[in-house]
Amino acid sequence: MKKNLFLLSLLLISVIVKAQFPLKALDKNLNGYQYPYPVHFINLKDQQQDLKMAYMDIVPENYNGKNIVLLHGKNFNGSYWKTTIEELNNEGYRVIVPDQIGFGKSSKPKGYQYSFHQLASNTKKILDHLKITKASVLGHSMGGMLATRFALMYPSFTEKLILENPIGLEDYKTMVPYQTIDKWYATELKQNYESHKAYQLKFYYDNQWKPEYDVWLNVLAGWTLHKDYPLIAWNNAQTTDMIFTQPVCYEFDNINIPTLLIIGTRDKTAIGKGLAPSEIQKTMGLYEELGKKTQAKIPNAQLVELDNVGHLPHIEVFDRFINPLKEFLLK
Repeated sequence: MKKNLFLLSLLLISVIVKAQFPLKALDKNLNGYQYPYPVHFINLKDQQQDLKMAYMDIVPENYNGKNIVLLHGKNFNGSYWKTTIEELNNEGYRVIVPDQIGFGKSSKPKGYQYSFHQLASNTKKILDHLKITKASVLGHSMGGMLATRFALMYPSFTEKLILENPIGLEDYKTMVPYQTIDKWYATELKQNYESHKAYQLKFYYDNQWKPEYDVWLNVLAGWTLHKDYPLIAWNNAQTTDMIFTQPVCYEFDNINIPTLLIIGTRDKTAIGKGLAPSEIQKTMGLYEELGKKTQAKIPNAQLVELDNVGHLPHIEVFDRFINPLKEFLLK
């Protein structure tokens, strides 16, 4: 009887969440998809194109003069930082959250030479536009690779660097056979709700799905239902190539900024893992080892390991994520 009531309660929660965040077709700019805070745009004249880059800029009433930039991962956009923004705002931090070109509400160009250098430069243009001269930078997943590149390019601007389960702690191109962008594109075109959920369930959440994860999944899945999806898929393929061909792991010893690694040790994320030989796959994405190895490479880096936590600590176990982050920012 208790088991039946438990299953019924899970079903009801799932129904409520899906009613709040229904799966629907979403266009390339996520029109109709509500972000938690007002979205602004900066115009970029970039690679002979007119582009728009979206960002949120949340200034608290009790502003303490400190700023922090939150950089999203590859399968996400700025909106998934909602609870992090709220908590940091409560502490007095001004929080700036960009959607990178090719992601979220920002432009999806057909032809664009993606690089972490270019994305870092674009991000800096937003901060210059806002007349911000110092900030801490927090990057999750692909955003961790971008945050690393940003800190290397702008060391005098970056006060502190925080990497939350960043990808790129190892060089994937030494483990996975090269795939052309056209091959990545063909793979992207096959994506749907079921494939996205299966990937996240396996690599992000240890086969333990919670209904509240649907809000983030439904953005990816909603894109696959819209006629704009081929353009989105092409941008996704290009950014996958960027991750493969532009490793940052060889430059960690050049970081001279106070750095915090927040690592969910259950994470097994590794781009292209399924394409690697079976014996190599077993060695990829071992965050319980990668966190320690990366800490040893970055001078004076601090490491917070979160046992039994996957790829998204700020979603899966927010309290365990935010407390060490706040402590580090206060030092």
